[in-house]
Amino acid sequence: MGPKEVIQQTGELFGCLLEAHLNLSHPLIKLSKAIDWQVIESTFAGHFVSARGRPALPPRLVAGLLYLQHAFDCSDEMVVNTWIENPYWQYFTGETYLQTQSPIDPSSLTRWRKRIGEAGVETLLQLTIVAAHKLSVISPASANKVIVDTTVMPKAIAHPTDSRLLEKSRQHLVKLAKDNNITLRQNYNRQAPRLAIQAGRYAHAKQYKRMRTTLKTLKTRVGRVHREVERKLDQLPDSVKPKAQTPLARVARILIQQPKDKNKLYALHAPEAECISKDKARTPYEFGVKVSVTTTLKEGFVLGARSMPGNPYDGHTLEEAIEQASILAEQRPKIVIVDKGYRGATLENIQILRSGQRKGVTKTLKKMILRRSSIEPIIGHMKMDGRLGRNPLKGELGDALHAVLCGAGHNIRLLLKKLRLFCSLFLSLLLRNILAVMKQNQLAHQAVF
Repeated sequence: MGPKEVIQQTGELFGCLLEAHLNLSHPLIKLSKAIDWQVIESTFAGHFVSARGRPALPPRLVAGLLYLQHAFDCSDEMVVNTWIENPYWQYFTGETYLQTQSPIDPSSLTRWRKRIGEAGVETLLQLTIVAAHKLSVISPASANKVIVDTTVMPKAIAHPTDSRLLEKSRQHLVKLAKDNNITLRQNYNRQAPRLAIQAGRYAHAKQYKRMRTTLKTLKTRVGRVHREVERKLDQLPDSVKPKAQTPLARVARILIQQPKDKNKLYALHAPEAECISKDKARTPYEFGVKVSVTTTLKEGFVLGARSMPGNPYDGHTLEEAIEQASILAEQRPKIVIVDKGYRGATLENIQILRSGQRKGVTKTLKKMILRRSSIEPIIGHMKMDGRLGRNPLKGELGDALHAVLCGAGHNIRLLLKKLRLFCSLFLSLLLRNILAVMKQNQLAHQAVF
C-alpha cells in the first residue's frame, strides 16, 4: 500500500507544537523549508503499486533520515537513535510534535533504498541543488564550469590475503554443510585456522618459501571440503540447491585464482570489489569501486556522483559523468576541468581543460586550471566527514546508491554551513545596530543633562 498521508494536528489536545520549543533560525529548520518535499512524496509514492497491506512510511521521513545519515556520517541504527534524541532532526523529517519512540526500524532503510533505486537517490541529490539555488548558495551560471575527478569508494571488507580468503571459504562451506545436515568426513576446524595464522607469521618474517608451503597445505584442506560438499549437493532439496551453488562457485574461484590474475575475488560477500591502484604512498591499493565526482568550479557543490564498475579508464567515464550532471542540474556545462588522467577525452560543444595544459590557454583559463585541485579536499571531506570512505551496501546497486547519497550528504553539509554563516552575520549586524542605538541614546541623555 502507498505511503500514508501525514495529517498536521492542531490544538492543545496533543500538546505544544515543536515550533514553540525550537529556535526557528536554526539551519536545519531553514533548510527543511527550502527543500521541496512534495517532489519526494510524489516520486517515492510511485514505487507502491499494490493496494493491500499496511500503509508505507511517509516518504519525507525516509528521505530526511537518508539526508541526515549521510550528512552526519551515521549508520542506520545511529541515525534512528539520534532522531529520537534530537528535536531538530524530527522537525526536519516533518514531525509536528515531539516524538519519544522510534519511527522506523533501521532495517527499513535498507528496503527503502532498494525500492527507490538509483533514480530515487538522484532525486534526493537534485533537490539539494534546487535548494542551493533557492538559498542563493550557487547561481544558475555555476553549472557552466565544473570539475570532474575520480576516486575509489572502498567496500566494507577486510584487507584480502590468501590465507584469510581460504580460511573464510572453509568456514562458509562448513556452515553450509551444517545448516543442510551434510556430514563431512573432516572439517579441519582445528588444523586450518592454525595454518592460516602460521602463513601470516611466515609472511611477516619474510620466510616466503615456508609461507607458500603452508598456503598450499591450507588450499589442499579447503579443496577437500569443497569437493565433498559438491559431491553431496544432490542430497539437498531443489529449493536449496541454487542458494548453495553460489558460495560453491565463489570458493572454486578462490581455489583456482593466481596472484597476478585479473578479475580476482577479494571477498566472498562482496564479489564486485575490485583492486584499484591510485599511486598513494599510504594506500597503494584500494579495494572497492571507482566513483566519478562532478562539482562546481567556485562553490565546490556536488552536481553528480556515479559509480563506475570495472575500473574503466578515467577518460571513458567523462561522458557519463557530464550526462548525469546535466540532467540533475538541468544545464549542460560549457567548460570542464580535469586532471592528466583524462587524456584523449573529448565532448561535443564542451571545452575540456587539463592540468598542465599550455596550448591555447589564456590568463582566465589558467586560473580555472589551477583551481582544479579544489576537488581533492572535497573528496577528502566526503570520505572523512561523510560515508564515502567505506561502503557498507551490497552489490553494484549498493555502490551506485551509496555514491549518489554521499554527494547529497556533502551538499547538505555545505548548505548547513552557509546557513550558519548567514545566521552569524545577521546576529552580528543586529548586535552592531543595537549597540549603535544604545550609544546614540546615551549621547542624547548626556546632552540633556
